[in-house]
Amino acid sequence: MYRFAAPFLIALPLHAGPLPPPLSDADFRAVDEDQARIGQLLFHDKILSGNRNISCATCHALDHATGDGLSLGIGEGGTGVGPERTPGEGSDRIAKRIPRNAPALWNLGARDIRLLFHDGRLKTSPIYGNGFDTPAEEWLPQGLATPLAAQALFPMTAQFEMAGNPSENEIAGAVHDRIDAAWPILAKRVRTIPDYGEMFVRAFDHIDRPEQVSIVEIGNALGAYIDLEFRRFDTPFDRLLKGEPNALGPQQRRGMELFYGEAGCDACHAGPLMSDQDFHALALPQIGPGRTRRFDPYPRDVGRMGKSDRLEDAYRFRTPMLRNVALTAPYGHNGAYPTLRGILRHHADPLGALDAWTPDMARLPHAPWLAAGDFAASADRLEAARHRARVDLAPLPLGALDLADLEAFLHALTSPTAETFRFGKPESVPSGLPVD
Repeated sequence: MYRFAAPFLIALPLHAGPLPPPLSDADFRAVDEDQARIGQLLFHDKILSGNRNISCATCHALDHATGDGLSLGIGEGGTGVGPERTPGEGSDRIAKRIPRNAPALWNLGARDIRLLFHDGRLKTSPIYGNGFDTPAEEWLPQGLATPLAAQALFPMTAQFEMAGNPSENEIAGAVHDRIDAAWPILAKRVRTIPDYGEMFVRAFDHIDRPEQVSIVEIGNALGAYIDLEFRRFDTPFDRLLKGEPNALGPQQRRGMELFYGEAGCDACHAGPLMSDQDFHALALPQIGPGRTRRFDPYPRDVGRMGKSDRLEDAYRFRTPMLRNVALTAPYGHNGAYPTLRGILRHHADPLGALDAWTPDMARLPHAPWLAAGDFAASADRLEAARHRARVDLAPLPLGALDLADLEAFLHALTSPTAETFRFGKPESVPSGLPVD
């Protein structure tokens, strides 16, 4: 039996089949620990931002389950970390919210990961001769070992994430010329710090002198760290998959049976990683500036279509993986829902939940100068109609007890070591800049 959703007739099985095989270290690449240690320092070092005032860890904080606890992040120009981060003041205040929710980093180093970002704008591909199809196209350098290593380079070049404004620093100015012009400047910043230079020489066999360090080694070190630090498959659900029959409580087991049965959640949250790595339109409330294209008339986010230019991809976003999902609120590509129960209700009745959604559910730090754009897309009648017409999920008759059971199962995906890290947050970094 199948449930069909208009207008694209996505077939979702009512009974989706057996449980997936367990996830294990064999599903990940071998990681050089010395390279990962460099990545740990770089991940927390603001040296990689244009104005030296934000690091990767600012928006992917260890204390906040690799996220920031906000619907839409506060990037370059903000102050603080996590839900308390503020949008700055005066001339330094932010000019734009980060268009999408900061994604969690759990298990992104798995071998089967072939695309990254909410719209999949980075994926493995031979098209440009460097191993990846990315916004940098043929200007992405060769030698990046994994999708994670390639992905790590792009926040550094994003104006509102880490680069800053072209008038403020040489990084943003270089990006304004061409995206790859900034990476050699950043690499020089790093390798001319003696401690970093020495570590790269020790950790990379092909590096004999600090002068040889490029953005490729920096990306590979960051990728190694993110892979090793955030690798988790020790949840109660994983224990059950490995043969421990009593790993789940009765309510969690009922939720699992719904997830892999009548609710058909695993049609999209499939396989060991609990994601089909495909794109689906859920009619999530539209908030924030969106990832607009040059010709968009107002703030909006068309999702995968922004990369593919295919109308059938409008408002579709990548299926997220689910381990530690109970720790990574708010939910959705733009963090529209503050609770697991809220995002579950939305999946059960997308348009009904969209109609019931209210702006106060979004975790948006107060920034009155941005208020006009925060809900502009949903306020436009024509855009709202287009958005509502693209839904890949039909309503499911799930009651309150069903939703409670599903939520209990999602809590069974929480790792008991989610707050215990191999490397952790360093007390200091070689640049001498403060660590958030």
